[in-house]
Amino acid sequence: MTRPATARWSLFLFVLPALAIYLAFAVLPLAASIVMSFFDTDSPGGRVFVGLANYYYLFTHPVTSARFWNALMNNCEFFLIHLIVEVPIGLLMAGLLTSGLLGRSEGIYRTLLFVPATLSVVIVGFIWRLIINPLWGLVGFPLLGNEMTALPTISLMSVWQYVGIPMLFLYSALLAVPEDIIEAARLDGAGNWRIFWNIKFPLIAPQFGLIVILTYIWTFNGFDLIFALNGSAPGPNYSTDILGTLFYRTFFGSSGQVADLDLGATVATVIFVIILLVTGAYFWLVQRRLQAHQI
Repeated sequence: MTRPATARWSLFLFVLPALAIYLAFAVLPLAASIVMSFFDTDSPGGRVFVGLANYYYLFTHPVTSARFWNALMNNCEFFLIHLIVEVPIGLLMAGLLTSGLLGRSEGIYRTLLFVPATLSVVIVGFIWRLIINPLWGLVGFPLLGNEMTALPTISLMSVWQYVGIPMLFLYSALLAVPEDIIEAARLDGAGNWRIFWNIKFPLIAPQFGLIVILTYIWTFNGFDLIFALNGSAPGPNYSTDILGTLFYRTFFGSSGQVADLDLGATVATVIFVIILLVTGAYFWLVQRRLQAHQI
């Protein structure tokens, strides 16, 4: 029999490689960014502690603050489109896949729905650019060239690519619903629609809430698809500029903007705080109240 102390050391050794990678590529860069946001590294006298001066500049400078608030509003729109379109579609697809209506073809549909999530964003961006190209594509209107349609178009492209992820999570949750409850409801005369909304959905409410907050975290860390479609240029008149692309331009310099490491670190820290506050509030006020039913 393995001793408890030996078992704990074995578990620690198994976790150590993943923990080291997480610390090296996630925790330490984040900590370094937070520290950098309180300094001026371009000062003639070397690195100088400036306190909240970088934050004051970000929120008060006419041009910089306008770009920041525009990116934040665009990011909120980006999230809301995913919340309104992607999450409900993923839920309905998961419900359809677990309803038994598809029979033996269920596995085929499940695979087809998840395949886009495995594709590179570069490939997805290239394919959709061909499809919506106003010269030889299926759409005769420049969707990415108009301020009103550019961000919704990119958001729907992202929904198409990633709808399989919430679908798969919710599909797994629905499979865990006890079959005897479903059979009892059918004996009472309940149809598939009523069973889904009155029995299955309440049982997976905590998992559904988790998908919502994960969608929020992912969209506020969004960058790749917009960059693949537009590069570092934030679309027509900054209409597709979100916090991720704002950070990239600020930190690395692009599209005529000079790189500012300290201000870029400040933007990254503000993004982290926004995500942390909303996520913390959600888990404190909502998720802990969504208790899974004890069957």
